[in-house]
Amino acid sequence: MTAASTPEIGIVFRPQSAPEDLRAVARAVEDAGVPELWLWEDCFLEGGLTTSAAALAATERVRVGIGLLPVPLRNPSLAAMEVATLARLEPGRFVAGFGHGVLEWMGQVGARVASPLTLLREYVTAVRALLDGETVDVAGRYVTLRDVRLGWPPAVVPEITIGARGPKTLRLAGEIGDSVLLDSAGDEGAVRAARDLVDEGREASGRAGRARVRVFTEIDPRADALESRIADRLAELAAGGADAVAIQAPADAPDPRPLLDALPR
Repeated sequence: MTAASTPEIGIVFRPQSAPEDLRAVARAVEDAGVPELWLWEDCFLEGGLTTSAAALAATERVRVGIGLLPVPLRNPSLAAMEVATLARLEPGRFVAGFGHGVLEWMGQVGARVASPLTLLREYVTAVRALLDGETVDVAGRYVTLRDVRLGWPPAVVPEITIGARGPKTLRLAGEIGDSVLLDSAGDEGAVRAARDLVDEGREASGRAGRARVRVFTEIDPRADALESRIADRLAELAAGGADAVAIQAPADAPDPRPLLDALPR
């Protein structure tokens, strides 16, 4: 993309909102013509796969993404089964997101590992192979699968996005992911630096194409001059190399619907 282009826009349903609010928000996002709805899976709030299923069922066109599924919490074969099911039910409308998870929370539930980077590499590699319909035999440091093959692999393999912050994870995201999700991006320079690291990882992998960069950004709908604030932020992130931006309201006022009328058309 060029610095002058407008990134694709999404809206985030934060888990600080009650689950019973999700369907109405999802329908409002679709009615507003916003192409993507993003969900969280934060300990100990709402499950990302169950909310994705509900959002997909409540809508017809909007793409639904999870940002992110913490890889220590699920066996990769189970994650692949769940992702494949959603991808078959709604081909082309689901984005599967994976990440380290908040390390403190992973320790709280007894799932923290010594090398999160190794786990993420092994995990996403296995999930991708399973979604591709392969039979997987692997005995890694953390992932062990023996003669595992999905009975219902998806006809349309969903995009896999990787949540990343540090340089090593950003490079890994470019290497093994279809896209990278930045959930705490700063200014234009920070996004550009992340973009460069993602590109380094993709080049080192030998995989074709360029990994997309998505950014979560928070904008308070109670602020003045909301339309110009959103437009300025989108322009800043686009200049840094963001391909897509998902806008979320703050945790103390998480309903994103007041943002919809201020989005560029």
